[in-house]
Amino acid sequence: MAHTEEVRLHFLDYWRVIRVRWVLILLAFLLVVITTAVVTYFQPREYQSSVFIEVKSTAETPRIFGNEGNIPYHDPQLAPTVYQIIQRTGILYPVIEDLKLQDKWARDGNRPSREQAYQILRGKLDLDEVRNTDLLQISVFDTDPQEAADIANKIVAVYQEKRVQEEREILNRAVETMNEEVAKEEQKVEAASNQVARIRDEEHIIDLNPEGTEDSLTAANQNVVKQEGEVNDAETNVATLTAKLQQIESLKGDDLMRMMPTLNIQDPTIQKILPNYQEAVANEAQLLNSGLGENHPRVKALRATKEVYVRQLEQQVASVRDGLQRNLNSASATRDELQKHLGAINEQQLVSKNLSANYTRAKNAYIKEKSLRDGVRLRAQTQTMEMAMPRQAVSVKQVAEPPSTAARPRVALNLALGALVGLVLGLGLAFFIEYLDTSVKTMDDVETLLDVPVLAIIPQNIRLLFREGGDTPDAEAYRILRTNIEFNRKSPDANTISLASGGPGEGKSTTLANLAFISAQGGYSTLIVDADLRRPVQHTLFDVDKKIGLTNYLTTDLAIEKVIFPTSVPNLSLLPSGVLPADAVGILNSQRMSDLIAELKTRYDIIFFDSPPMLGVSDASVLASEVDQTIIVVQHRRFPRAMLTRVKQAIVGVGGSVLGVVLNNVDLRHDQNYYYYTSYASYYHPRTGELKASRRQKTTAPTRNGAAGPEEY
Repeated sequence: MAHTEEVRLHFLDYWRVIRVRWVLILLAFLLVVITTAVVTYFQPREYQSSVFIEVKSTAETPRIFGNEGNIPYHDPQLAPTVYQIIQRTGILYPVIEDLKLQDKWARDGNRPSREQAYQILRGKLDLDEVRNTDLLQISVFDTDPQEAADIANKIVAVYQEKRVQEEREILNRAVETMNEEVAKEEQKVEAASNQVARIRDEEHIIDLNPEGTEDSLTAANQNVVKQEGEVNDAETNVATLTAKLQQIESLKGDDLMRMMPTLNIQDPTIQKILPNYQEAVANEAQLLNSGLGENHPRVKALRATKEVYVRQLEQQVASVRDGLQRNLNSASATRDELQKHLGAINEQQLVSKNLSANYTRAKNAYIKEKSLRDGVRLRAQTQTMEMAMPRQAVSVKQVAEPPSTAARPRVALNLALGALVGLVLGLGLAFFIEYLDTSVKTMDDVETLLDVPVLAIIPQNIRLLFREGGDTPDAEAYRILRTNIEFNRKSPDANTISLASGGPGEGKSTTLANLAFISAQGGYSTLIVDADLRRPVQHTLFDVDKKIGLTNYLTTDLAIEKVIFPTSVPNLSLLPSGVLPADAVGILNSQRMSDLIAELKTRYDIIFFDSPPMLGVSDASVLASEVDQTIIVVQHRRFPRAMLTRVKQAIVGVGGSVLGVVLNNVDLRHDQNYYYYTSYASYYHPRTGELKASRRQKTTAPTRNGAAGPEEY
């Protein structure tokens, strides 16, 4: 809670500074705003033309061979890099030369240099990049809208041309390098080809495909495979005939007849007789099953027929067996011949393989070198064809066009910024001056610095109260002062009080006159002693002649009654300064002055001494040592705090006593912290009837000499 209250008080202090220095703040604010408005009004109208582009990591071309490996990748640093490149001389110098900007920007026959034109163009150029993309906005500001558009488009064209030219140079160097590699590979291929031809001639190798990757012995190998197939077929035929012949030789009689269908003998006679034999066997079995005996004529007839068929079949099978034997002998002879031929071919193939090993190695090396040469040549041809095609380093999303309205100056923005700067400048000056201002500003300053109370706050522009008609609210501040004096003085006998100030013009004399008036109005028998023997003013305030006064009393034997004069205010008398002497200090610092003060203490309830300023002259110090107490009058926000400290030290140094401080000439309109000390005057302001009764009572009230006390307040 305490911290919150402290922060609140600090805020009120800031607000007080603003209220006090509002004129300075307003002047600074208006000065900056008016200056901004004038500068904005006289600024030339500039038009903004923008081109919006997408930059690419490489200058793209149509893909000829569909090589996906050459697809450009996204570079996150590309847009910031292009952002910096576009602003450099490598791009802007060609723009200046192509558009002849040096001639266009010449003034009074003075043609700017290329460097000066570059600086001018840099000032007209504004680039913005879209975060996390490859998009850039290039804006140009110029008084001529067409020129702004031309410059923006030209910058893009120059950058495009530069990028394409750089990449073409890179491709040219790459193509030259690849052509050199092709030439080297051509030499290697030619050397390998000569080596292959030499080995082929020396070893008498016949290669039907010398440029292919096939083996030169492929045909011979195919012949060997074919021969091996024929041998295998012959072996199979011999095995088949042998098995069939063995089956026929192992079967006799009825077994042969039963197995005849399974032997697959392709003989017309057997194929004709065999069904008849099978039918006779079936009929015989049927007759026997029907109950006929074996001796039955029909059974015997069928058996006789069957035997005839058997003999015929046996004779024919014997003939077939003889044929199979002959076929088997022939197949065996053929197989043996084929195996012999295959052996000869294998021996020849082995010899050929041994002879062509060097040729094969040489041919493989030749084919490898030729393949490398063809690859490099293909790449070189591809790069050459790509160089011949149009290339694109940027993609223009929006072409710059001449604008119809001016973009600069931005009147609203300039005025807003001017107002902000003016306000900040005004506040800064106010607080800076407040920081440099070491004058007394608050009651806390006085009480902390001097360790004495502030007796009253006197508002600004208060005139002499006794000349105002009737009671006024301004008198309340002096009533507060009178009351605080009554309660703060050491004792009722301490009734001689001097009012002192650090320097002239702090309102000491006016404060004393009004305080004396309020004291007299309150029923006190009051005396004003004008002890300011440098510049006395009390006699002019109360219209009293100063020809006879304090100096006359101190330097002659005049009676005290001769130098004290009544004023127009009841209960208030004045002891004027008298004729000004040459040695004021010597007069005041005398026994007669001490005796005068002692005498006055017995005659009046309260005596106020108007003294000269404390600093610069010694009169006030002498007077402060003679009176009971001294009140220091300080003008608000005028003299430094150090002066106030020296005033107290001067009083205390001569043995005087400081009763308190009156803070004078406070501007309540700005320093509202003091308003509460004086704002209740109307509450206590008496009504008309009460005011008249109070005045009659004051007129008839007895003085101290008549044993009556002050009016209760």
